[in-house]
Amino acid sequence: MKEVPKGFPKDFLWGGAVAACQIEGAYDVDGRGLSTSDIHAYDKNMDRAHIEKEGGGTLAGIKAAVEDKESYFPKRYGIDFYHTYKSDLALMKEMGFKAFRTSISWSRIYPNGDEETPNEKGLEFYDHLIDEIIKDGMEPIITMSHYDIPLHLVTEYGGFANRKMIDFFVRYATTLLERFKGKVKYWIVCNQVNLVPTVQFGSLGIYDDQAENMEELMYQAVHNQFVAGAKVVKLAREIDPDAIMGTMVADGTMYPATCNPEDVVLTMKKNRMQYYFTDVQLRGEYPVYALRYFKENNISIQMEEGDEELLKENPMQFLTISYYYTKIVDSTKNTIKAFDGSQNPYLKPTPWEWRADPLGLYNSLSQYWDRYQVPLMIAENGLGALDKIEEDGSIHDEYRIEYLREHIKQLKECIKDGVDVIGYLSWGPIDIVSSSSAEMSKRYGYIYVDLDDFGKGSGKRLKKDSFYWYKHVIETNGEDL
Repeated sequence: MKEVPKGFPKDFLWGGAVAACQIEGAYDVDGRGLSTSDIHAYDKNMDRAHIEKEGGGTLAGIKAAVEDKESYFPKRYGIDFYHTYKSDLALMKEMGFKAFRTSISWSRIYPNGDEETPNEKGLEFYDHLIDEIIKDGMEPIITMSHYDIPLHLVTEYGGFANRKMIDFFVRYATTLLERFKGKVKYWIVCNQVNLVPTVQFGSLGIYDDQAENMEELMYQAVHNQFVAGAKVVKLAREIDPDAIMGTMVADGTMYPATCNPEDVVLTMKKNRMQYYFTDVQLRGEYPVYALRYFKENNISIQMEEGDEELLKENPMQFLTISYYYTKIVDSTKNTIKAFDGSQNPYLKPTPWEWRADPLGLYNSLSQYWDRYQVPLMIAENGLGALDKIEEDGSIHDEYRIEYLREHIKQLKECIKDGVDVIGYLSWGPIDIVSSSSAEMSKRYGYIYVDLDDFGKGSGKRLKKDSFYWYKHVIETNGEDL
């Protein structure tokens, strides 16, 4: 009979996660081209509680943003990690990180995306970065595509709505697999494949006026991304058999607002349409409930011969999840549409209306494990907040410690249930530009970066109270929180 786990396994991957498009900066250095993230302007008048989309817009608006010399585009500058990565990684090492997740900027390797050969300068940077991660005792966990699609592939080809994108992406992925063979064990092919339409521009490279039926176009683009991912898994087995290929979703598991059967059933259907993404990539086929949804909503997915076999024969090997908050479903207010939920009155809001729910992590992970029985990894979890520097330079972020502590407690409960969780990578171990709002004020890090929303400041790094707390958590392998 199996033993009941008592806590985190000895080889558990404690660490943190960032994205190239939010941290690196150096958008015009060493041959890099513009990406989808580089035209997300900061809006000082934004309504933080009601951000519905990240970047994008119409094709004309996208082209105008490229020529815009007046607006400030924070993701072009990040926190200058391109030049500070050694000292920043040294701070992660000081905390005792076992793993560090980052992404590779597609437009740094293929500036336009459709070149025949890669940009050697871009590859050299990642040679140095990955070597430094390994030297500092961390497992590099690398995302191939994290809202960093070369902008040329959007304006000239229409992003993943165009099947030509499959070949462009596979060429890019092949370059990475060959270059970093033996160095990178864990690959995440695409970041948060289900976070559409919220990030359909960054994730899929499709713009708002690209088609009359934008929902159909979105799901077609997702299918092309699925096919590209399956081809990459197949290639990885040939190029580097030791590589482990995974997919990633932003957890969208919702609760029914009441025990009214209408709320319960609508919630089940909405949750199932989130599982659709992982059903295809982990089970290897389109579920009938999704095909029914497509048929009843005038959505036609164009597949080519061999697509279904490719998906079936090349499933992803592990599942990574970003988890921040939960919402509820009220059948009198909400629809089946993705992420259309209501706020839970039992949970407290942040300025961005992200309502923390540690028990929701236990619920979600348990559902994923019961459904798929594949290794799971928390690829993002953290609290964005408005931090204050005291006169003595200290930063007391007990609110962040409390958030992380309660989530790690529930993660431990999952492991005690037998869920195979292999790592916990908190989001933003160092302050970076926010993905959703393109601001620096929304800080996640254990390490404060002295830059404001317009990139002004010394850039100095300061340790918050959470720095020392997380260091102790790792030292005790999660036993002392």
